[in-house]
Amino acid sequence: MKKTLLSISLTSLLAATSLLSTPALAVEGLSANVAASSNYIWRGVSQTDNAAAISGGIDYADDSGFYAGAWASNVDFGDDASAEVDFYLGFSGQLNKDVSYDVGYIYYAYPDSAQADSTNEYDFGEIYGALGYSYFSLSASYGIHNDDGAAFADASLYISAGAEFEIADGLTLAFHLGDYSFDDAMIAEDYNDYSVSLSKDGFTFAVSDTDIDNDDMKFVISYAVDIDL
Repeated sequence: MKKTLLSISLTSLLAATSLLSTPALAVEGLSANVAASSNYIWRGVSQTDNAAAISGGIDYADDSGFYAGAWASNVDFGDDASAEVDFYLGFSGQLNKDVSYDVGYIYYAYPDSAQADSTNEYDFGEIYGALGYSYFSLSASYGIHNDDGAAFADASLYISAGAEFEIADGLTLAFHLGDYSFDDAMIAEDYNDYSVSLSKDGFTFAVSDTDIDNDDMKFVISYAVDIDL
């Protein structure tokens, strides 16, 4: 099953749902990001069959709050699909001095998912929104216009809550809880995922699990670098 969604920005929204890498949108103008991870976890589920992943992306952010970007990673679903490329755009900003927001659209593309079977394309899109207050965040993503191979994403709803605290100089502790619900139980069953992570100087150690039957707890180590262009 595929889809990896808070300072509220797309960076923090995706950080709440992916344990691999996140777009670098903290600064205005162009920026890039690269990352290596022992596992690509998206909403509690490995996208690389529990193998390592390399990812990277490029982003543009404007002082108006508009942003857009693209991000790519290797994947392994046990078939010909080997790459994921995400495209996104949105607006983020402050409702007041305490509350931040982010709204946008993201499209998940799998360029080689249909090479062997033209009906097995996995591409799909989501609209999303997020609110942040102090250390806490809440986000929601809704699946739209999916391809045949991503029927589970049609009208799916993913809601997540998170909290992030600096517990020492540069050391961040983050908690995440997500609920993924699907419109058609014959295609996919609802589940919850949860994770806790420690991050410092680009390094992240995370523990992630779900309530899916026979699913194992996952331990992930990753390193990410943001680059101003």
